[in-house]
Amino acid sequence: MKKYLAVLAVALSMVFGLIFHPLALAHGEPATPEASAKAFYAWYIKRDSENRGFPLLDKEIFQYVAKPTVEFLRAAYKANKFAGDSDPFTKVQDYDGKDWAAHIDARPALMFGDTAVVPVVLGRDTKATLQTVLAFMRKQPDGQWKVIKVDDLNGSE
Repeated sequence: MKKYLAVLAVALSMVFGLIFHPLALAHGEPATPEASAKAFYAWYIKRDSENRGFPLLDKEIFQYVAKPTVEFLRAAYKANKFAGDSDPFTKVQDYDGKDWAAHIDARPALMFGDTAVVPVVLGRDTKATLQTVLAFMRKQPDGQWKVIKVDDLNGSE
């Protein structure tokens, strides 16, 4: 009987280990700059397509974008100082939300210590709405990567 209990205990510990190990990793290891950039754009494009106001003004943005960046952009928005009326994160005025939501590709980051530059391709290569932006990410004290600046490959602000 003791032998069966020992085998059962080992089997249960293995099952629980397999079940809870991915959850421990998800909470223990910070995301990569690429994963953080992709998560941000997935949230941003979805949130923007819901027509509930400008995503920059949503408090959830702080999960993805560094606080000083949000505060700077909100002040510029309120002063109507966005260059060319383009979005500060997509660098365009209009886009195909369904296409972009389905096609977000964060390419390998260029690393500079706690700062990373992540090329993010939005849209399909076959569409005229393809846009590539450079998401500048900084590792925060809690280990998470957040957006600190976005630029496009054409250099327009």
